[in-house]
Amino acid sequence: MFKISRSLLVVVFLLFLFHPVVRAEALPDTDQDGISDQTEIERYYTDPNLFDSDGDGYGDGEELRKGFSPYNAKAGVKLEKSDADKDGLNDRMEINFHTNPIVADTDGDGYTDGEEVKNGYDPLHADVKLEKLIKVNLAKQEVEYFLGEVRLGKFRISSGKPSMPTPKGTFTIDGKTPRAWSRPYGLWMPYWMSLNHGKFGFHELPEWPSGKKEGASHIGKPVSHGCIRLGVGDAKTLYDWAPVGTKVIIY
Repeated sequence: MFKISRSLLVVVFLLFLFHPVVRAEALPDTDQDGISDQTEIERYYTDPNLFDSDGDGYGDGEELRKGFSPYNAKAGVKLEKSDADKDGLNDRMEINFHTNPIVADTDGDGYTDGEEVKNGYDPLHADVKLEKLIKVNLAKQEVEYFLGEVRLGKFRISSGKPSMPTPKGTFTIDGKTPRAWSRPYGLWMPYWMSLNHGKFGFHELPEWPSGKKEGASHIGKPVSHGCIRLGVGDAKTLYDWAPVGTKVIIY
């Protein structure tokens, strides 16, 4: 009896392992576009009854798999290049934030999704602020910035050289100035954001008093004196986005 019971248990386990009760591909897909009806309604806001919601000749599933917008009647438009509801938030970010790409104000609070994200608010819930976070990956020489759980973008950086490494850990931006002067090195640091009370920080490629700027070829290489350098344009974007008090994780 014991041997039979054990065999039955093994069979049941294998059936459960290889044939789960509900499979994603077994969910109803009325329009046969490769996306379940539930996912179309709850995640992508496409029409579960239409194979091609935007009428551009390509199925919703095919467009999403290839990174194209299923909300734009013009074929071949990338998600990040399309803003179907003209709310200032591109279609890819709409999907990332779980907002409706064809409704400008998903939560109906009177502010467009793009306005809310720009000002640090949750576009799904009225009057809810989202945390801003910056992550610095020293191995990849990259900085990423997030609003809530959504990554808004990333930039290449130049961190400290091996003899003067950029400190690892969790910090907070504790000061900002559009153009700081470094007394120890005699150069300007545009778009300065201080970490650890000015011991190091973020800034654009430094400038010498002559006006000469450090070469963009330094980006992607750890050659600084411990600060985190960003390229022209990238530094200003991060500076304008991150207020004093923003958490920074360096690893």
